[in-house]
Order: sequence, then structure tokens, then C-alpha cells
Amino acid sequence: MDKRVVLAVAGSGKTTSIINDLQTDSRALIITYTINNVENIKKRIIRKFGLIPNGIKVYGYFSFLYTFCYKPILHVELNSKGLIWQKPPLRTKITNRNHYFTRNDYIYANRLAKLIINRSLAETINRVEKYFDYLYVDEIQDFGGNDFNFLVELGAAKLNQLLVGDFYQHTFDTSRDGNTNAKLHEDYVKYITRLSKSGHTIDRPTLSASHRCSPTVCLFISDKLKISINSHRSDSTIIEFVSCEKDALRLFKDDEIVKLFYQSSNKYKCYGDNWGAVKGLDDFSDVCVVLNNITLKHYIENTLHELPSKTINKLYVACSRARNKLYFVPEKNIRKFKGC
Repeated sequence: MDKRVVLAVAGSGKTTSIINDLQTDSRALIITYTINNVENIKKRIIRKFGLIPNGIKVYGYFSFLYTFCYKPILHVELNSKGLIWQKPPLRTKITNRNHYFTRNDYIYANRLAKLIINRSLAETINRVEKYFDYLYVDEIQDFGGNDFNFLVELGAAKLNQLLVGDFYQHTFDTSRDGNTNAKLHEDYVKYITRLSKSGHTIDRPTLSASHRCSPTVCLFISDKLKISINSHRSDSTIIEFVSCEKDALRLFKDDEIVKLFYQSSNKYKCYGDNWGAVKGLDDFSDVCVVLNNITLKHYIENTLHELPSKTINKLYVACSRARNKLYFVPEKNIRKFKGC
């Protein structure tokens, strides 16, 4: 059986690699984290086949955990009312019900995977093997806490597995639970070691080059952010730092150019979003990255790679949305439009 983790770069075709693998008669389980990506995958399957074949099931991660793993196996015994997204008590025994459930019988979402691991892992793996021959997990870099442990445990399932993700596009976690895997994404080598110990072959070359980003943008990311990325393209594009306030305002008013902010893009009335929020989106041409005071200082001093890792990852996501021109604008030059 082929069990692989493909470590990708932005725009290299992570989701495409899954879609290309599917056949009309596939018995395939596809899991991803965000609702947007669930819909994106479904649309692309329909584009390929005209419909979603009966044997192909696409799940959001928590929907998969609750409806496929928990309800058929544990629900009758444990009788929950659903999931709740609030922090559970930290000092409770894992054998006690209140470690996983509220007083009102809701399951703490960040401990559902832990509950399944401790109470019904073998039955869950058997159920996956019964209905599917292929397991695909998209955006694996988002799996954290107990959910990463569950992903590792699924490695024991006797079916073909393809897990794809970009370590450096980790901008949020499926869930967190105290110190459980709290430092998972701080060390690339330790991260891939954990995955390889689950029985997966680590594949770096297959998706190491971007179809979206030009060599110019890839060189900027590699040089300034210290994130290695190559390009399938051979053309050159423009990267421009716009210091002139007049030119910055012109870019701000141009609705053909998306403005990407570190945070609080909703405070500006423009075609914009936050750096991390555009992960998975592939419909931009020119991109304007707005630099706040801290990131502007690092940009000018050529020390962007010294920013906190999560900030670097979000900036990587933002820069790698650009197919063509990439602009950088100091936020102070457009602040007059804040709240307008």
C-alpha cells in the first residue's frame, strides 16, 4: 500500500494532486479542515466527473470525526448532544466523562479525537477500511492538538493514503488542548519525523515548484522569508515597494488589486482581506501586501525572516497569492481610509 505525505509549496497543485488521483469507481475518503476547501474540492470533482461519484466522500474534518467516527460507534453508549467549541477543564482524568463532555452532554470539540483514540480507535480504523480504499487528507499543516495525534493513528489503516500540505502555510490549528502538540509546528524536522513514524513516506520533490508564482516572487520568498520555493514558470514579474503616499492611495482605490492586511482588513473599505485568510484562494492576479509598523521595519532592514514564525507564515500566504505584480505598501500611507 502506498502511504505518502507530500510536502508542497504554495500554488504547486496540492488539491489538484488529489483530484487527479480519483476515478469514477474510486472508494475514496477525502478530509480537509475548512468549509471553503470542502466546497472547492466538491466543485472540482463535479468539474471532472459531472457529479460526485457515490464512492467518493468529502468531509470537513469535524464532520468526519462526529458523523463518521463517533456517532456510529460511541453515540449510543455515550449519548452526546453535539460538539461545543469551548475550553475544557485541564485537570480532569482521561477516564472521566467530564474530561470530554460538558455537564449538558456536549463534547468538547478539541477532545473528540482524543476520545476516539482512547475509546474506539480500532473500530474507527476498521470502519474506514470497510468503506474506503483510499484516504486523502488536504491541508495537513492545519492539524494540531489531539487532531494531529488522530491523523498519525490513521496511518495504521490498511488502505492507500495521500496526505498533502505546506508546512509553512500553517496559520491556525484545527484545535488546541493545553500542551498537546503545542510546539509541533516550530520544528520542521521533528514534524516530518512524527509523520514518517506513522508509516508514511515523506515526499518533498513532487510538489516543490509553484505553477502560480513567478520565479521573481519565488526568489523573493526564498531570499527574504527563508522558505524554499521554486517555480514552473520562466517569466519575470514586478515586485515594487510603494513608498509614495500618492501611489499608495492609487493602489488602494484600484479594485482590480487585492489589498492584504496582517489583520483587521474589515476596518478598511476596499477590496481586501487578511494575510492568513486567503490561504487556498487562487483567483488573484496583482496583490498589494500592506505592511504594519513592525513588518515595515523588518522589510526595510531586510530581516523579515526574523519575524515570529506565524507572522512569516501568514506573510508567505499573502505573497504567494500573486500571479503577476506584487506590491508592498506601508499601512501608514493608507490609514486615512481606515473606517471610511
